[in-house]
Formats: sequence, C-alpha cells, structure tokens
Amino acid sequence: MSVVTRFTLEQYELMAEAGVFDGKHRRRVELLRGEICEMAPIGVRHGAVVDRLNRLSMEILPRGSAVIRIRGMLTLPALESAPEPDVLWLAPRDYFQDHPKPEDVLLLVEVAESSLAQDTGEKAQLYAEAGIADYWVVDALHDCVEVFRDPQPSGYRSRQTRRGEDALRPLAFPEVALKASLLFRPS
Repeated sequence: MSVVTRFTLEQYELMAEAGVFDGKHRRRVELLRGEICEMAPIGVRHGAVVDRLNRLSMEILPRGSAVIRIRGMLTLPALESAPEPDVLWLAPRDYFQDHPKPEDVLLLVEVAESSLAQDTGEKAQLYAEAGIADYWVVDALHDCVEVFRDPQPSGYRSRQTRRGEDALRPLAFPEVALKASLLFRPS
C-alpha cells in the first residue's frame, strides 16, 4: 500500500483538537511515523486485561508515585508519532498542558488480542527508538507477557516471556511484583 501524504505531530494534534476523528462514526486512530493508522477494535479479553491492569496498578503502586493513564496519547516528537498505548505509568507531574513524552514513561503496556505482530514488531521498534526502557506486551490470546528492555536504535536487546506464576517487576518499581497469571485468571 502506498502512502498519499504524511503528517507532522503538530498537524495530527491540531486535527485531533478540531475533532476530525470524533463524531458519529468515531475511528480509533494513532499517528505512527507520520501515518494515521487505524487501531484494531477492542475485544472482550483485551478490555478485561486493560481493566485488570488498571486495578492492579492502583493497588500495587505506592500512592502518588506515578500517574496511571489508560489508552492515552504519548507523543514521540522525534519520530512524528503519537501512539495510544493501553496502559502508561508516568512520572508524577501535571499533564494538563501537554501530552506525556518518552522521558515521562515509567512503564508502557500494550495489550494484544489481534495486534500481537504489530505490538511486538513495528511498535516495539518505535518504542525502542524513543528510548522507552520498560515495554510490556500482554498477549491476551496466549496468556503471557513479553517484557522488552534495554532499548537501542535498532530495537530492544532484551525480550523475555513471563507466564503463570512468573513475577513481573517494573524497572521503575523493582520492589513491586505482579504475577502474570493475575492478568488472565477470572476474577
């Protein structure tokens, strides 16, 4: 498929503010390397995992230690990108005037139900280039979590799979442990 035009991050933000993507038939989109890309619909398991991540984040993080953002925009100015990850743990500050940037990210999580190839491929490369130190892809179909670390311009150097009773320890909060199974086990 050929690209007709590319947009800058500034143009994309102006379109979003003007309501171009709102309306009766709102489309879920994000800007990736200057291209406006449609996002996959949110499936049942995807939504449930995001809900669990939100609840668990609130329970396990020390009060006031992070801002938890669900399906919010992250701007990557150097890469002309504005993805909307499922879960962001952000440095505690007021984001009223601007969107978070890579230096604000403590943990970034994408939940994959139909988007696994993109989340572990194109998006992993994008986040590595942006310098996101701790990136998790929760595979809602195979009940596991891919943990990406040590970002380099060429991609992440470390990729580990966690499942079952394996502990997930965020880099920013090594004292916090979350069992992978909690994301998939019925409540």
